[in-house]
Amino acid sequence: VESCGKLFQQKGKRASSNYGIGSDGRIALYVEEKNASWCSSSTANDSRAITIEVANCTGSEDGWRISDKAMQSLINLIADVCTRNGIKQLLWENNPALIGKVDRQNITLHRWFKDKDCPGAYIEANMNNIVKSVNEKLNPPLYRVQVGAFRKKENAIALVSKLKEIGIEAIIKEE
Repeated sequence: VESCGKLFQQKGKRASSNYGIGSDGRIALYVEEKNASWCSSSTANDSRAITIEVANCTGSEDGWRISDKAMQSLINLIADVCTRNGIKQLLWENNPALIGKVDRQNITLHRWFKDKDCPGAYIEANMNNIVKSVNEKLNPPLYRVQVGAFRKKENAIALVSKLKEIGIEAIIKEE
């Protein structure tokens, strides 16, 4: 992450991102989220997006593969960014025609704005899994537990009262 940060600091480089992730999984903040980065070659996109550069561990011959640690950090960072910015769900159709239509797709790729490999075939091929993993973090399943079954309604009412006293939501369902 340090080498990417140094690259962005070069005078006249005209390149940056909000975040960078190293192959070791470390995350760096280069440009605060409240500020636009110079990442996707599109001022309109960079002004509304939070951008992330991820270090690759192979070259173009292997689709710019990233490490498992970098992938896990990417998923965790995206989930954190979504949580802090009120984004309830990632939406992905891999369709550049949907840029700016966040009710259908709220992810963009650098290659949609400039003739580049970025983010690389490996990340793009794994985008559905990334989206699924982030959405599972944003919306974990809810498990309900049944506490008892009674023949006498007054016993059920008594248990519900005890549970509510200690802050546990409880209902009675008659079968």
